[in-house]
Amino acid sequence: MALIGYHCSHEQYPPSALLRNAALAENAGFDGAMCSDHFQPWSERQAHSGYTWSWLGAALERTRLSFGTVCAPGQRYHPAIVAQAAATLCEMYGERFWLAVGSGEALNESITGAPWPDKSVRNARLGECVAVMRALWAGETVDHDGLVRVKSARLHVECVKPPPLFGACLTPETAHWVGGWADGMITVAGAPEQMRQIVDAFRSGGGVGKPMYLQVPLSFAETDAEALAAAHDQWRQVGLSGTELADLESPAAFDRATARITPGELREKMRVSASVEQHAEWLARDIELGFERLFLHNVHRDQERFISAFAQQVLPALRSA
Repeated sequence: MALIGYHCSHEQYPPSALLRNAALAENAGFDGAMCSDHFQPWSERQAHSGYTWSWLGAALERTRLSFGTVCAPGQRYHPAIVAQAAATLCEMYGERFWLAVGSGEALNESITGAPWPDKSVRNARLGECVAVMRALWAGETVDHDGLVRVKSARLHVECVKPPPLFGACLTPETAHWVGGWADGMITVAGAPEQMRQIVDAFRSGGGVGKPMYLQVPLSFAETDAEALAAAHDQWRQVGLSGTELADLESPAAFDRATARITPGELREKMRVSASVEQHAEWLARDIELGFERLFLHNVHRDQERFISAFAQQVLPALRSA
């Protein structure tokens, strides 16, 4: 049976409100949660971006849910610091925490002032970071001189069982690469054929039998028109190319780039509907593709209505199926 989780969007809410949303989701019956890890929101209209790692400690303490996040070690975060943060959460909360890593976006990582590398270099850097973190979790003293540098680092927080390390991917090429080294894969819901290609690539790259998670952006409201308006106001960056998503450096740059995107175009990019039955049908297809954890992210601001409606109608339908 698939686990249906709640996605906590730091870009859209202050940390205190996001914590209340997570608790509300748990009380309603959601099975787990994940959150974003941004330094800046995608758009000035979203207006928020709390610090993920301190928030995760509060969320794991406030609820009994499992939590994960997707971060990009190598530029904004040194891999030894990510390893220490993850080990700390695992020491306190055991197997309730999981971690995914990706090559990142300039929106968050370029704030250091370091040059923003191209995708091939970012992937190579991520590979080094993964090796460093795993060595630290294994109790080793790590020295490394490459795209990242580490000198005599050793963790002094007990990490009996390191978190499962997932690879984040948006393309079949990245999914194939992730299949060879990650404990699992996480991607974002898109067109069915694109998702199937990502799943097939992950499995052919070495991911057969490894878990697959899915973040599901959607817009749910009282009417289709309201849902579409919310998608266009809050989440129109889904209409950009992968290169733009990776390389634009500020919320203002994203707002300029997305000014050309019409509400109608978003219907092809994300799930927009006032029908819980329609959303349940879409999610059932995700499960058929092999995704075992789905994290639902309603971009509309009315989270209470979304959580209540999906807990009462969508979650039971998926569980019974």
